[in-house]
Amino acid sequence: MHVLFATNQATALTRGGVRTQVLQTKEALEHLGVHVTLFDTWRDFHPADFDLVHLFAANMATYHFARAMKAQGLPLVISPVFFTRRQAGLVRKVIKTDRLISRTMRGIWTDYGLIAEMCSWARAVTPNTTEEGKLFIEAFEVPEKKLFVIPNGVEKRFSHAASGLFEREYGIKDFILSVGNIGPERKNMHRLIEALEGIDHPAAIIGRIEDTPSGRACLERARHNPRLLIIDAIAHDSMLLASAYAACDVFALPSQFETPGIAALEAGLAGAKIVITPIGGTKEYFGDQAVYVEPASVKNITEGIRTALKTAKDNVLRSRILKEFLWENVGEKTKQVYESVLSSA
Repeated sequence: MHVLFATNQATALTRGGVRTQVLQTKEALEHLGVHVTLFDTWRDFHPADFDLVHLFAANMATYHFARAMKAQGLPLVISPVFFTRRQAGLVRKVIKTDRLISRTMRGIWTDYGLIAEMCSWARAVTPNTTEEGKLFIEAFEVPEKKLFVIPNGVEKRFSHAASGLFEREYGIKDFILSVGNIGPERKNMHRLIEALEGIDHPAAIIGRIEDTPSGRACLERARHNPRLLIIDAIAHDSMLLASAYAACDVFALPSQFETPGIAALEAGLAGAKIVITPIGGTKEYFGDQAVYVEPASVKNITEGIRTALKTAKDNVLRSRILKEFLWENVGEKTKQVYESVLSSA
């Protein structure tokens, strides 16, 4: 089986969870004997070389690629990597309006309308959580028979992470840690930074710092907290990042939503206690082994982190992740979807 992987080209610049999902799924599938090629814009494309195309992230940035693949006649699998807090009924109304407008006027698009069209072309849609899957059934009207939930994963190496490297580099341990880009509204770093001001405990945020008004405001506020260390992005494959997870006491990811937050899975596997948003399907991964906080409430984020700091560590979450959410499991589920798609072609 030969599969073509593709995603938004900006993923190479923004990095983040989608890039990790693509590369780790590729590696897991290759261990199962699936030949995976990453799409290269600058190479000649020959449809006959591939059995199907797997597109990661459904949005305006990937729409034209999906349309081109449909024109080539290749079976398309889409991992949407999408979530919204808007009601399904509202999303359906926007899609309906989008379709009506497109019949009379060209060039007026909405993300919702494009996503719905992309999913109509796909042979299979593979959300990361059942909550995301429910959204696609109710809002985008994806038939349940072509929807397969494939969880996000984590590398087993994080279970063996040691704290010493990070402790020697930065001189702190048993601290509060967050890993995520600093600046994007969804990551909610501005509220986390404000919440940390009310907690007398060392903390660190590791993430790519965006040169935007929001990113600069986060940095400016962080400078006034002597207990908070801001570390510009550490490469995902760096031993230093794994060591940071092992060295921290609490990992906090109070984003507006996560599906489910690969960094939180990595930290949990390294032994950290987790404080996270309840929105986006995170409870499917972390169950009762996390403190869930309301992302719009600085007070609630503060209280959640304090609760986690007072809680003793155990191996329950680590065992759950090892059993259910390693990339090897993701690869097996993904291969099964491909086989189902190809057998019904």
